Amino acid sequence: MEIIGYIAAALIGISLGLIGGGGSVLTLPVLVYLFGITPAAATSYSLFIVGSTSLVGAVGSYRKKKVNVPVALLFGVPSIAAVWLTRHFVMPAIPATLFSIGDFVVTRELGVMLLFAGLMLLASFSMIRGKAVVTENPSPMDMAGKVRLALYGTLIGLVTGLLGAGGGFLIIPALIMMAGLPMKTAVGTSLMIMAMSTLIGFMGDTGHAAINWTLLLTLTGIAVAGVLAGGLLSRRIPGERLKQGFGWFVLAMGVYIILLETLLK
Repeated sequence: MEIIGYIAAALIGISLGLIGGGGSVLTLPVLVYLFGITPAAATSYSLFIVGSTSLVGAVGSYRKKKVNVPVALLFGVPSIAAVWLTRHFVMPAIPATLFSIGDFVVTRELGVMLLFAGLMLLASFSMIRGKAVVTENPSPMDMAGKVRLALYGTLIGLVTGLLGAGGGFLIIPALIMMAGLPMKTAVGTSLMIMAMSTLIGFMGDTGHAAINWTLLLTLTGIAVAGVLAGGLLSRRIPGERLKQGFGWFVLAMGVYIILLETLLK
């Protein structure tokens, strides 16, 4: 199972390198089901892996002048604050048992997995629909647009803090529709935002739980190699077609997690 996990780590990185998102939604399931890490700890591991791989991708995009730094800061600063607050105050306050329906008990870990499966379904729909999801708006943002973007960044930070996912598939459409960024610039800017929010979120976790650094750094190294490979492959493989195929895979995984956690246990 661990060999499959290492292969999956490479695919996560390749996805980020090719299409700027999508792969991070697989990080938590890979850690939980293939490496046996608890969901709560896996969200912390995921923050580091997603953040490191996104940082590598963001640096490459920045060198190509495909990162809009002012927009990244406008979106990223509220997102970072939301991630930090969520990891420090919201996550510790969530009770071990959330609620029960008859004999069916919804624990915190089950809640995390089900919420993450729902996020995977949203991600899959976004990727399957492809270009129809967004329309570019080249007009500059007014103050109301900047406020909306900052509020959306706060919401994404909450999701990132709870689930350890970068949310690139949610960030990119917002950058195109609200900030009027071209697709490639939106991808690079999204990678920068994810790198900032997830790595700072992970730093807030250090000292609170034991971390298997050997495993974490190994998975991160494989994923980073995948990002670099994905960046090279992006010149030859049509990104939209790959995104749709990957979307169907994420959809199947999301449905599988829901069934596994509710009906197959």
